[in-house]
Parts: sequence; structure tokens; C-alpha cells
Amino acid sequence: MKDEDSVNYGGMQRRRLGNTDMDITMLGVGAWAIGGGGWAFGWGPQDDQDSVAAIEAALEAGMNWVDTAAVYGLGHSEEVVAKALAGRRSRPYVFTKCGRVWDEKGQIGKRLKRESVRQELEASLRRLKVDVIDLYQMHWPEPDEDVEEGWEAMARLKEEGKVRWIGVSNFSEAQMKRAQAIAPISSLQPPYSLVQREIEESILPHAAATNVGVIVYSPMKNGLLSGKMTKERVQNLPGDDFRGRSPYFQEPRLTATLEMVEELRPMASRYGCSVGELAIAWTLRNPAVTGAIVGLRNPGQIEGVVQSANLKVEAADFQVIEDLLSKQAL
Repeated sequence: MKDEDSVNYGGMQRRRLGNTDMDITMLGVGAWAIGGGGWAFGWGPQDDQDSVAAIEAALEAGMNWVDTAAVYGLGHSEEVVAKALAGRRSRPYVFTKCGRVWDEKGQIGKRLKRESVRQELEASLRRLKVDVIDLYQMHWPEPDEDVEEGWEAMARLKEEGKVRWIGVSNFSEAQMKRAQAIAPISSLQPPYSLVQREIEESILPHAAATNVGVIVYSPMKNGLLSGKMTKERVQNLPGDDFRGRSPYFQEPRLTATLEMVEELRPMASRYGCSVGELAIAWTLRNPAVTGAIVGLRNPGQIEGVVQSANLKVEAADFQVIEDLLSKQAL
């Protein structure tokens, strides 16, 4: 991302997303958790009214894009996003994903066949109640042998005007190169946080070198870096909250991460922000990163994330964070 691609419209700073014509705010609304519980990767029970209010609060705060996926809540997240956007004069950019399907029992399958991609898009358009998807993303490169077929199908949908831009999520550098041999990639959506840095080695450099925009997910690692997570909260997570099964929420990693959060609290206090905002700002410091997805489950949570877009953290403090990470060996 070049300096000339970063602009400010009097509110939240915006950056050009890769080779698209979209200037997106540095923070976008993540709609994973608002899919609700009752499916394999849910976050437990969720009130739809809270979800709608959270999206509205984020848009009022200046965010101009919402990222969801067909599989979140087995279609429910897209329906909730549609409710939140209904009747708005100015609609934010809407991003969603394909590549995950489910049956009547809620069993999730991995599919990238041409016809499936097309059918999934039509279903997403209906649920979201839009005529076109601004950014359509391949959720996972699985099955790996079908990546080319799925990407060709997405490129065709773009040519037909069903989607404006196409991107990938959770891809390796090698998989990105395979897709790029067929059609340009506009964006990459990878996990990135203080405790999950694998993409720094080769994936982010490749994205930067090939003008692929990067919107990172889980910058607070599913709430673990928010400054509000405790061992007691982890122990009391609902049975249908996938985080209870996540290795990042298991010992000894859990204790090490929560200790690091406590060590970051004085620094966050100096900047007048939450630890979560400091963690998000850390991901945005990387010049290859265009924006970060922040998941919101109620409107009150906006206060714990919104400052991160404009937070000016000194280089010396980023070095302190690097030293902490080295010490923790997370």
C-alpha cells in the first residue's frame, strides 16, 4: 500500500483496497459472531437486535464495509446484515464468501466446484438482498485440487457483473500464485494478530508485491487480546462457542497471552485506548495491511475498537511490543 493510496475523509482514514476502485476504512465490521450459535464455529447465543444495533453503530462511527460469509450461522449472518442495511440511504460495501456449504442437519462441507460457487452466490444475493456483491471471496482453499475451478468460476461471475471484485481468504503464497495465473486477486483475508504472525514471512510480502489488498481478521484473536477476557470467562464460555475448543484458549498459551495483555495495559492507558485497540493498531502498522476486521456483538463494543484506526503509536512502543512477544514466545 503506497502513501498516495491512503486518504482521510475527515473521519476514519481510508485506503485503496488492492487493484479495486474501493477506498475502504481501516476498520470494517466483522459479522462472524452475529451468525449466532448452534453451528460448528459459532460464538454462542446472539441477539439479532444487538447485532443490528452493533452494525448501525459501526457505520455511524464511520466504517464503510461489512464482511460476512455464507456459512456464518449457516446463512443467518447474511440475513442479519440485510436487516441492518435495509432502508439506508448510503449502503456500505458488502463483502461475503463462498466455498462452504451445509446440509439440512447443519453438517458443513467444503466445495469449490463451478456450479456450487454460482449457486452459493445466488443464495448470498437473496439473503443479503442486494443486486451485486462488492467483494466475493473464496473462504478457504479447500478442496485444494478444486482451487483453480472455483477461482475460474469467480472470475466468470465478475465478468458477468454479479460481483464487482474477487478475493481469497486463508490462502498460502503458493495458492495465491496458482489463482493469479488465472485471474487477478483483489484481496486476501488472513488471520493476523499479536499471537498469530505466520503471514509476515512470505504471504504479506507477496500480497504487497502483487498489489493485493489485505484485510486481516481476528486482530484481537477472538477477544483474547481485547483486554476484557479472563480465565473465568473462558471457563464459562457456552458449549456452542467454538473458542472453548481453540488452542489459543488452552493452557499454557492462555495464561501467557493474558499475562502479555496485562503488560500492555499501561501502554494502552498512556495512549488513552483499550488494549484491544492497541492490538488492532499493531496489525495496521504493517504497510501491506489495508484494513482490519473487528467483530461486534453489541453497540457498546464500538468504544473498545474505534480509536485504533487513528491511533499513532510511537515506533519505540512498537519495539517494546516486539520485545514482549519475543519474551513470551507466543
